[in-house]
Amino acid sequence: MDRKLTLYILAGMVLGVIVGQMLNQMVDAVVIKESIAPWFKLLSDIFLNLIKMLVAPLVLSTIVVGIAHMGDSAALGRIGVRALTWFITASLISIGLGLVLVNLFQPGIGAPIPDVAEAAASVGEVKELKATEFILSIFPKNAVEALATNNILQILVFSIFAGVALSAIGERGKALVTGADALAEMMLQVTGYVMRYAPVAVFGALANVVAASGLAILGTYLTLLVEFYFSLLLLWVILLGAGAVFLGRRIWALIRYIRQPLLIAFSTASSEAALPKLFEQLDRFGVPRRISGFMLPLGYSFNLDGSMMYMSFATLFIAQAYGIDLSISTQIMILLTLMISSKGIAAVPRASLVVITGTLAMFGLPVEGVAIILAIDQFLDMGRTATNVVGNAVATAVITKWEGMLEVEEPDYVDHPHAPAHTAADGRAGLELDESNFEDGKG
Repeated sequence: MDRKLTLYILAGMVLGVIVGQMLNQMVDAVVIKESIAPWFKLLSDIFLNLIKMLVAPLVLSTIVVGIAHMGDSAALGRIGVRALTWFITASLISIGLGLVLVNLFQPGIGAPIPDVAEAAASVGEVKELKATEFILSIFPKNAVEALATNNILQILVFSIFAGVALSAIGERGKALVTGADALAEMMLQVTGYVMRYAPVAVFGALANVVAASGLAILGTYLTLLVEFYFSLLLLWVILLGAGAVFLGRRIWALIRYIRQPLLIAFSTASSEAALPKLFEQLDRFGVPRRISGFMLPLGYSFNLDGSMMYMSFATLFIAQAYGIDLSISTQIMILLTLMISSKGIAAVPRASLVVITGTLAMFGLPVEGVAIILAIDQFLDMGRTATNVVGNAVATAVITKWEGMLEVEEPDYVDHPHAPAHTAADGRAGLELDESNFEDGKG
């Protein structure tokens, strides 16, 4: 089933592009916008809504179960420090590589300057980014509200508190831990059902964007697209190369396992859409759920390698388009601002544009320049979203190996019709084997 689903998703992508291009060439743009595009969008929106339905309970249950079964706060702290060290290093590499390449390629030179009024209307109102507001937004004032709005960062904070508390009260919290474990399994079962609809959603998403803009729009921005995707490819090589240092030959198995989440993320331009399937595939690769349940939500807030690359490219691209010469020190300050202000945006559609706009305003750069990239933002978004998935998969696998907890992968890589190969319970069953790592500091 797994290989078939991958083929169906690829077929949906190809068919979506073909149908979208045919409609773009044969049907009036107004008719497409008013009568056809909403139906294509509906196909993808149904899938995204179903995925969003899964995210909050899945993140909550996996983190709570993982931390409760970890049983050692020192191990949790060690994993958290190692994870954040990896995330910060990867983010700095991403924005640094973007800085070097955008200055080398200079894709903004000669780019068309957009209409100011149109740009303002497209971007909408932009709130000034304040560090204090961002820090405060991390901590939920209402756990139910955090779950209802799918705020991954706030769910992460609440889940860590809940998991540590359940671990501390021991037997008295066993019923809640068992319930959270069952909830995680149920959500993964539901994920299996939802994923069968993925090829239809992929078809709708690509048909919608191609029917509206046509493939011709890619020619207008061909230089930016080629240079941006070349930069992403280099970033993939660096990330996977760093992963290979820790994982050895198993890096190839990791690439094979994450191909479906990659295709989903790329075609829907939503990191959130790929999250449930990424959990499942990392299970198969041998990552215990108590590690992935902690690492992936944390990574979705702090490890957005593709978004870092995109924002460095887009911001300096706009400055180049307006002929604004920025010193290297100013560019570094802009990129560090982007790095800090972008945390927690993975689940928000086109949030990168809002962050870029706010940063442009902060440094006195033309905000209306965001409209230059609006026409192809969907195509740029597809690449950066897939890169976010790669970065988080590699980080999770590396930290697991670093902790000495990486299990043997599923031998035949064949899906059970519904259930994942490894479960949260599997991760718990292996705990006794790994407790020595927590006690003597191995790993």
